[in-house]
Parts: sequence; C-alpha cells; structure tokens
Amino acid sequence: MLILLPPSEGKTPAASGPPLDPSRLHFPLLSEPRSLVLKALAGASGSDNALAVLGVGATLAPEVRRNTALDTEPCAPAHQVYTGVLYDALGYASLPPAVQRRADDAVLVMSALWGALGFADPIPAYRLSMSVRLPETGRLAAFWKQHLTGPLDEYAGDSLVVDCRSSTYAAAWVPDPQRTAAVNVFTVRDGQRKVVSHFAKHTRGELARHLLLRTGTEPATPQDLLAAAQEKWEAELVPPAGRKPYQLNLILAG
Repeated sequence: MLILLPPSEGKTPAASGPPLDPSRLHFPLLSEPRSLVLKALAGASGSDNALAVLGVGATLAPEVRRNTALDTEPCAPAHQVYTGVLYDALGYASLPPAVQRRADDAVLVMSALWGALGFADPIPAYRLSMSVRLPETGRLAAFWKQHLTGPLDEYAGDSLVVDCRSSTYAAAWVPDPQRTAAVNVFTVRDGQRKVVSHFAKHTRGELARHLLLRTGTEPATPQDLLAAAQEKWEAELVPPAGRKPYQLNLILAG
C-alpha cells in the first residue's frame, strides 16, 4: 500500500539540523530536475517580482526570502516540516515506533520543489506551489509529470495507491487507475451531498492514520480499502473510468 499526500501550504522551519543533502532523499533519478527547480526557485525568489511569480502576498515575504538559500537552511524530516490540518490528523509523532517506520515507507508527499518525497526525507521549509510557473521550468505540475512517471511507477509496482492529493498535485503523477483510489469527502445535509474542504483534509489525515495503525492484512485492492474505510466511516467505492481511478467516497454526518 502506498499513501499519497499533498504538501501543506504552511511549513514549520527546523530550529536546527543539518543542511540539505540531496543524496538522502528518495528517488535519486530526480536529482537533476530537483536541482533545476531549486536553482530556478532561488532566482525567482530573489527577483523584484518574486511575490507575483510565486502567487503569494506580502505577509509571506520572509518565507520567499528563505527560498534564496535553501541549500544552507536546517533540515528536518518531511513529516515535521509539513504541518496543518491533514498532518495534525495523521499525527505521526504519536504513532508507535513500528508504525512510524511503516509510514516512512508507505507515505509519499508530492512536492512542487522535490517532486516526491519519502515521509522521513530531511528537507528545509520552503514556499512553492505546484501551480506556479517558473521561467526555467514552466508550470511545475507539467514539469514534474515528465520526471515522476518512471520512478513512481516503478516504486508503486503492483501496490494499492491511496490518493489523498489535491487536484493540483494529482496532475504531476497519474498512477494505474485500476490500482488507485482517490479519496473524496462529503457531508450530507438536508438530504443533499456536498463536497467539503477543511474537513476533507482532516478526514484524509484520519484515514491515513487508520490505515497505518490498523492490524490485520494490509489493503491490497480498492475493494480491500473500502472494507478498511468502512471500519470507521460510511463509505462507497466508485469504479474507474478511463484514466480516472476508483473513487473512495467517505460520507460524514452533516
């Protein structure tokens, strides 16, 4: 089983730690494109129109300035740097050590800067979204799609892929739809089903935690995933259509 997560928008800088060592990141084949994006980000972040290029407001200027020297910033494991609703719900720090080791192998974070990361890969805090278009790379989702397909297809193999990514990050790698389930979250109010956003992030984090913690046989198919999800939620599984994978719909009480 492979769990795909989006990065958090906000990131917690490491108070101390070693500087960036690209050789310690998953997927060595991504070293060259990572270096290209890192250099392009540093250049864009030091330009006069940095905030406009990165699509952020003036309050984030300190984070943008940090982008200019990421190779010297202290690093921490990705599961510490990425914070927010989803990551709080997953609660890596409170997992038993054996489950943390399982998460280090089973969880991948998609990243506009790094392409894809293992959950324990040491990285600095940065500011960059997959929707950004850098002069040297073009739109990052399209750039990474060129480089991620081979390495991630090989890494996933025949594993079940539980896709908790947002649509922006999902565009960077499209796994086998027959072995992938995208996770959606709905509420039902007055008999009407509605898509939720804030609670979707929280519920996806809870689902990831449940899948990591539960005992018994690990889900190997979308049908197994449905059964595991139904241990905690009302859920349904929609079959794939073309390149669109299975849809695991979690339905919350309104």
